[in-house]
Amino acid sequence: MPDISTKPYLLRAIYEWCTDSGYTPYLAVKVDAATTVPMEYVKKGEIILNISYGATSGLKMDNDAITFRARFNGVSRELYIPVHNVLAIYANENGQGMAFDVTTTAADLPPPAPEPAASPAPGLAAVPAKTASDMSHVPDDDDDPPKKGGRPTLTRIK
Repeated sequence: MPDISTKPYLLRAIYEWCTDSGYTPYLAVKVDAATTVPMEYVKKGEIILNISYGATSGLKMDNDAITFRARFNGVSRELYIPVHNVLAIYANENGQGMAFDVTTTAADLPPPAPEPAASPAPGLAAVPAKTASDMSHVPDDDDDPPKKGGRPTLTRIK
């Protein structure tokens, strides 16, 4: 049996800590073909998403993906983020959280082996699952160095 990743459990734990502490949880995501996000907000192959209760609708954090609906410029969008593509989760107010090393994205991984299909009952057909996702805040992405004071930022250390 393959090892189960701790990453989705850590993501859920940091999300819960943020919400219990009154902080706003943010996700930093590496965008690829397996990720469904508004591409007009992607900068340098990454996107930052506000995943707070007030910014999302139908947030679901599974072991494989994070899905939700969010409004971008007043338009509701469905988002799908493979857990494998999450670079970091952190509290916007103080920058505390957890960063992850993403060297290969979900699109780079081989597709899982198909499981033997069970025969459906007569008259029933399989319906593909919908991907859902949300976000309502996109921070500025300047090439300028961060300024002292103001909004906290997350620094990745390699």
